[in-house]
Amino acid sequence: MDTTARDRFAEMQDRLRILEDLNMLYIRQIALSLQDTDIQKKIDHELRMREGTCKLLAACTQREQALEATKSLLVCNSRIMAYMSELQRMKEAQVAQRTARRPSDAGPMDDRLPCRGKVCVSDLRIPLMWKDTEYFKNKGDLHRCAVFCLLQLGVEIYDTEMVLVDRTLTDICFENGVLFTEAGPDFELKVELYSVGLEEDSALGSTPKKLASKLSSSLGRSSGKRLRAALDGAPGSPVSNGGSSPLLLPAPSVVGPKYHLLAHTALSLAEVQDSFRTHDLAITSNEESSFWLPLYGSMCCRLAAQPNCMAQQMMCGFLKLQQQVGEQQSWARLYCVLRGSNLLCYRRPQDAEAPVEPALTIAINKETRIRAAEKDPRNKLQSMSVTNRYGGEEVTHTLLAESRADTQRWMEAFWQHFYDLTQWKHCCDELMKIEVPSPRKPPALLAKQGSLYHEMALPGPAVPPSACEGLLLQDNAVSAEIRALLSSYYSDSY
Repeated sequence: MDTTARDRFAEMQDRLRILEDLNMLYIRQIALSLQDTDIQKKIDHELRMREGTCKLLAACTQREQALEATKSLLVCNSRIMAYMSELQRMKEAQVAQRTARRPSDAGPMDDRLPCRGKVCVSDLRIPLMWKDTEYFKNKGDLHRCAVFCLLQLGVEIYDTEMVLVDRTLTDICFENGVLFTEAGPDFELKVELYSVGLEEDSALGSTPKKLASKLSSSLGRSSGKRLRAALDGAPGSPVSNGGSSPLLLPAPSVVGPKYHLLAHTALSLAEVQDSFRTHDLAITSNEESSFWLPLYGSMCCRLAAQPNCMAQQMMCGFLKLQQQVGEQQSWARLYCVLRGSNLLCYRRPQDAEAPVEPALTIAINKETRIRAAEKDPRNKLQSMSVTNRYGGEEVTHTLLAESRADTQRWMEAFWQHFYDLTQWKHCCDELMKIEVPSPRKPPALLAKQGSLYHEMALPGPAVPPSACEGLLLQDNAVSAEIRALLSSYYSDSY
């Protein structure tokens, strides 16, 4: 090839690379725009939930309802702030992509991302350290608190059930596990313990007179008078949201019990272990606080991780395996599946889905060496050699794809798999078991038994059944629509 032809060929390659870079940039911008829309929908959903819960809080009559509702508001606000931070990060990424000259300037390996995975926290226990006179001799005031944990990994935020704690308990136990499905190997799992003291019933206040007036006008003259008289004598429970952003999340006008941050910690990949272990807690309160509890300064849990590369099929297709039969070589066509730390080779594709043992299993781990071998002289395809050390002996398997494009796909899958294994580290030594958490029961503010709606249901044959399901106000302050929204919200969250 002469100089002019080489220059033209090099120029053509440069143009192709530029087109590929522009195409990738366009695809990424579309992906970011779709994520933008999804995040915005989640923010709008949480804002509607926050508004509905605030209206519901103004009508709460029981302490448990108020505590659950306050907890829900705190979780809701935390999700809104997490979504807004993610939206800001995505906007900055879009700006960075527009100003970047070429995405490939940093090199192909810099664009490689590790696979995602699941992270599960279960068997969460927080030990308490009561004084001897309090626990054994049962002396002093019965200090009681309502506590729960808020767990956040990226934009995924979940809460545990609320637990009432006093000196009769030696540990705060949260029975249900929490599962995060979109974790990366660089994850930071934040665990925050919130508490509110229950000594003062005055924190629950009384039902606002404005609400009572609306009830009176909404339910009719006679029924409204009776209900208003009953509410005037019963303790109400308007509550605060437990924290908000001064710019975007103005605090609701209702007041009442408020959760305070009692302790917190952050867990990462280094803390993952397929067993029950102890982690340090940073305590943020003292004994003088009404929400204080005597913590040891530690929490116990099982933190397990399951990378997708260990649990899911990462690549599959037909490969030919070189076999030595006497002095002659032959090729056996097998259906191969790359999953976990193995390349599973089956005789038929349907065997991979059925409980059939593979015909051959080739180890694919951090110690495996894979390289492109010489081209086969008959079909001019490049084979792949997979080398593992078993004991003191090296064993090499030679694989041949059915086309040049398949060879490239398999080699890329192998390199990506090695990258995932190195990023997830000890989580890829063996597949950790993760149990899907069981559904939680609806919180007290939605339960029919003893709930606000049960108490305020309108009996009588003249009232349609739908009206008995909830309390309907003229301005929809506490409507069936809000209740349905809250029900779906809790179902999705748990």
